[in-house]
Amino acid sequence: MKCLLDTHAWVWWNMKPAELSRKARAAIENAARRSEEILLSAISPWEFCKLIEKGRIGISCDPQEWLSAALRMPGLRLVPLSPAIAYKSTVLPPPFHDDPADQILVATAREENATILSKDRLIRDYPHVRTVW
Repeated sequence: MKCLLDTHAWVWWNMKPAELSRKARAAIENAARRSEEILLSAISPWEFCKLIEKGRIGISCDPQEWLSAALRMPGLRLVPLSPAIAYKSTVLPPPFHDDPADQILVATAREENATILSKDRLIRDYPHVRTVW
């Protein structure tokens, strides 16, 4: 199974793996064990930085150092925000909510034929993308 990490799953995998569900942790470990790519949308580092900016998350090191280390996660591939993903994020089959970052995550998963690892109920309830939590 090709996995795309939601931002919180990526952050938790790097900071607090115990916060991940048993299924999400197993999906990441299985992908790593089979040398399969684990995907991360280019929007996730931006979302992480916005969480720091808004004081919703704190870290004890320089954010750029944290980002650099977290992006070196074994098997991780950063998926760029391509023109195709940008467009597809604006024409997702309804119903989906209007959070642009979530739209980009979903469009990325659909473009990459990946399953999103997410605790977010709004993403998990969307019938046009596969999810695990």
